[in-house]
Amino acid sequence: MFAISLGDDGAKLRPLEPWNAEEYLAHIDRSREYIGPYVALADRATDLASARAFLQSYADKAAADSGRIYGIWLDGTLVGGVLFKSFDTYFGTCEVGCWLERAAVGRGLITRAIRVLIDWAVEERGIHRVEWLPAAANTASINVAKRLGMVHDGVLRQSHPHRGVRRDMEVWSVLAPEWRERRNSAGRA
Repeated sequence: MFAISLGDDGAKLRPLEPWNAEEYLAHIDRSREYIGPYVALADRATDLASARAFLQSYADKAAADSGRIYGIWLDGTLVGGVLFKSFDTYFGTCEVGCWLERAAVGRGLITRAIRVLIDWAVEERGIHRVEWLPAAANTASINVAKRLGMVHDGVLRQSHPHRGVRRDMEVWSVLAPEWRERRNSAGRA
């Protein structure tokens, strides 16, 4: 098993796999009300079987090289995660996403974890365009896109049904040359 340190606070990023279903379900149960208004995965894991099935769907995506999911552990407790909702090396595009428990908010965990994903996608896999599609009302997620230096491409009006309401989704992106330039500029500062 591998884990990537996300900094001096003991936060770790590692694969979230079907054998983590019980821990994942406990995490979702703790955070369901907080993440549910914006993140559909809160509604997809309601018992151990559905939690395992959700994680298995991402294990299948990883095997097909079309998506991946990672957990964020803080002091040994699963507190959130990041994912490649889609991953397409042929077109050189992917979509990243995230979720986080309320108790872990404000520590920069998502920003740090998404940086790891983007670095890997761009440098190791040759991805050219990384997209982020938050609900237009999800200001916390939009602020992460801004911190990552993503560009606001536009709004997909009423494109995403969630809990009986069609929501607007914003489209944010960063291109590989932009990502490298920002990373190199930050390294020189």
